[in-house]
Amino acid sequence: MTSTFSEPSESPALLLLGDRRDPMSERGVDCPGDLPEASDSDLVRRATVAKEALGERVFILGHHYQRDEVIQFADVTGDSFKLARDAAARPAAEFIVFCGVHFMAESADILTDDSQAVILPDMAAGCSMADMANINQVEDAWEQLAEAGFADVTVPVTYMNSTAAIKAFCGRNGGVVCTSSNAEVAMRWAFDRVGGVEGTGKVLFMPDQHLGRNTAVLQLGLSLDECVVYDPRKPLGGNTAEEMAAARVILWKGHCSVHGRFRKVNVDKARAQIPGINVLVHPECTHEVVLSADYVGSTEFIIQTLDAAEPGSAWVIGTELNLVRRLANAHPDKEILFLEDTVCFCSTMNRIDLPHLVWTLESLLAGEVPNRVAVDATTQEQAKVALDRMLALPAKDASKD
Repeated sequence: MTSTFSEPSESPALLLLGDRRDPMSERGVDCPGDLPEASDSDLVRRATVAKEALGERVFILGHHYQRDEVIQFADVTGDSFKLARDAAARPAAEFIVFCGVHFMAESADILTDDSQAVILPDMAAGCSMADMANINQVEDAWEQLAEAGFADVTVPVTYMNSTAAIKAFCGRNGGVVCTSSNAEVAMRWAFDRVGGVEGTGKVLFMPDQHLGRNTAVLQLGLSLDECVVYDPRKPLGGNTAEEMAAARVILWKGHCSVHGRFRKVNVDKARAQIPGINVLVHPECTHEVVLSADYVGSTEFIIQTLDAAEPGSAWVIGTELNLVRRLANAHPDKEILFLEDTVCFCSTMNRIDLPHLVWTLESLLAGEVPNRVAVDATTQEQAKVALDRMLALPAKDASKD
């Protein structure tokens, strides 16, 4: 049985980085050296030859949202934290090539040995969500909370999708890192530091407001009124002192540019199109989308749910298109739809394509180490404190996200 997956239409408003390029917006991010042309019919052979020649010296990590042309060369696939831990479990690998985005490579550098070089094939592969909370903004926000008398009763929690500097901030301020699968456990841990969920203490959740809100309301039982959004461009985040005093969860004004695109109208359309269809979404989606879904969970949860689903069942999935397409191809016995009418790739992830991977591997083979991601020692130490706190959390398995 072959897959019946229908490709969404292409939106003229969306620049598919890697498929089409805008030279004006990408000035200054070219690779040093000669980047192969995407049209080079010899790319697969070149990547294969270079990887085989490097042997166990190189370990290639492929994030689930990565394009298939790159995934075919990955030694392991997974989500960000799982891949970072996989890299740490391969101390013999001299080079860790992380086909993901910048914050993921930072996490791998924190967890791997100093003798290992973590490499990002395209340094312009960032994360819009992570970029929505830079360290200067967060430090300024913390100072404002302190001046208002709230910092002493607030514990910071940062999502894995954040920079090493933000993880380090949490490490030195009594906070913790979380994944989308253990956000509830991490938030409960944070509340326990300031009197518990039933108390009056607060959690500063960064940088994804939707994951924070969905966790606080749907898993911890807090109300929407007890959640405030903190806009770093405004004094006290755009909130009054009274609103901040009443808040239990302070949500950083950040979001995922992919999961934030899905709307309840997409869910309603899918249900009207196929009665009885299962709606499966990521918790980075908006609150109304999560409320309207049948199943909500991390990327690993989405994959496992499809693996266990009954043949003949119908599913519409709200997550990155590369993964949805891959799931549809892997499960031709199920009807799998994408929860959007138009393409919705992670555009920064898609900057890493086969030409960048070939250039990286051939550079390594030539004795050059390109695009090394190196986190300074102090940031590493402080970020690892927050990561270790997460690893010590009970119940949920942090390696699943």
